[in-house]
Amino acid sequence: MFFRVLKPKNFRHYFIADIVSGFGVGMSTIGANWYLLDQTNSITSIGFMLSLNVIAGFLISAFVGTLIDKWNRKSIILWANAIRAAALLLITGAFLWTGFRIEYLYAFAVINGMGWTLYMSASRSLVQEILPEEDLIHGNSVIEISLQVGMFMAGALSGILYKYVGFEIILLLNALAFIASSLFLRRIEYTPIPVENEEETFYGTFKNGIRYLAERPSIFLLGVVSIIPLVCTMVYNVVLPGYVSTAVKGDSVVFGLSDMFYGIGGLLSGFVAAPLARKISQNGTILLFFLVSVLNLLAVAFNSTILLLYFGSVLIGLTNSSLRILMTTTLMESVSKSYMGRATSVWMAISLLLQTVSATGLGVFIDRYSPGVGFICMSGLMAAGLVVYYVLNNRLSEKKALEAQV
Repeated sequence: MFFRVLKPKNFRHYFIADIVSGFGVGMSTIGANWYLLDQTNSITSIGFMLSLNVIAGFLISAFVGTLIDKWNRKSIILWANAIRAAALLLITGAFLWTGFRIEYLYAFAVINGMGWTLYMSASRSLVQEILPEEDLIHGNSVIEISLQVGMFMAGALSGILYKYVGFEIILLLNALAFIASSLFLRRIEYTPIPVENEEETFYGTFKNGIRYLAERPSIFLLGVVSIIPLVCTMVYNVVLPGYVSTAVKGDSVVFGLSDMFYGIGGLLSGFVAAPLARKISQNGTILLFFLVSVLNLLAVAFNSTILLLYFGSVLIGLTNSSLRILMTTTLMESVSKSYMGRATSVWMAISLLLQTVSATGLGVFIDRYSPGVGFICMSGLMAAGLVVYYVLNNRLSEKKALEAQV
């Protein structure tokens, strides 16, 4: 059973820390979306807030990868958690002092975007260090479970907390979650990998990271395809508030539960992805999940019932998270540990750029037409991922066949 990867105390501490931080981030992100919709009644405003989130992450992504590959990854995460907790406490105090100000939510979005970009690159690089290669697929499955446990608990509680105690309490709980997460991360003890060319300048390290991917176009393209489910998740967050409000006539509780069911689907992926990959093949399973995602998103686009929204959200979470598990594992097996931080930051930058365009554009588009259009766009995005991965996989298979003949 893949839960054996939790026996070593280092990965077990990481697992708990990931659940706690994921819970905090998920709860505040969901709460912020509904809070802004409640105060402004504008999907465009939500799109702009999410755009600020991804722009902030994009602007620091070039520095993040190099930082992660030159310094201790655990220490970087701990400092990031401390700064994010302090910033959230300040924003909470500002809301309590002056009441609603949209500028505070925009500041929250910037901090959230920068922190999430740094955390995703550093934490996944840390996992590559503390786990042996044969346990990576099981480790990534457990990580996805931890992320989704945090997220679906957040989805269930966020709507209820927002309705009865307010957004300020949600922000406070997020800050406390970062502090609690850091307590577990501090207990991880390991020997960091030695830094290659330690005397190399920051710019030189960055340039070598770009060269590493440029010389390996297949790995670069695989990484680009791997970010499509992440972009799709961002679009889902933009589309969902308006969809719940207009298409299925729901309130904040329905919104929170919809996000919870997405998390349940993500949780199931931790149990489904690895066994299915062993039975079918890793490549075949990736193609299958892309196809299911395309069809499911089209069905949700034309739905008008709450029950089917919940079911569709489960499938969205299952397919997106399963694809992240399988493709992240492939990338971890293919990319050198010394370059993982820089490679991940490049793909994160591309992801954030796509999210910026889609969040702003879809917000305006949905306000003008209907939220269902957003799900149609998501379906088209996953279809593009399906086609690119299929072509890339065929080329790699042909290359391996030719090498075998030689």
